[in-house]
Amino acid sequence: MRNPIIAALTLATLFGASAVQAETTVIRREAPETVVVDRPASETRTVERRETSDGCSSKTVTKENDVGDRKTVTKESCD
Repeated sequence: MRNPIIAALTLATLFGASAVQAETTVIRREAPETVVVDRPASETRTVERRETSDGCSSKTVTKENDVGDRKTVTKESCD
């Protein structure tokens, strides 16, 4: 009577092990392509810094390319 029980447990164990192996997932990712950005060769940049007596300071950067497009960014901080 022990032999059929042992055989049944062995089959159940083998079936369970094969079911676990079937759930293995492999994830493959491909590296993104390299992006190259051409920047204009003749770009002027002006940096202006200001500090006040109350501990605050500001930095303003203005960029202008040869076409005449202009961008100004200001950053302020107080201690």
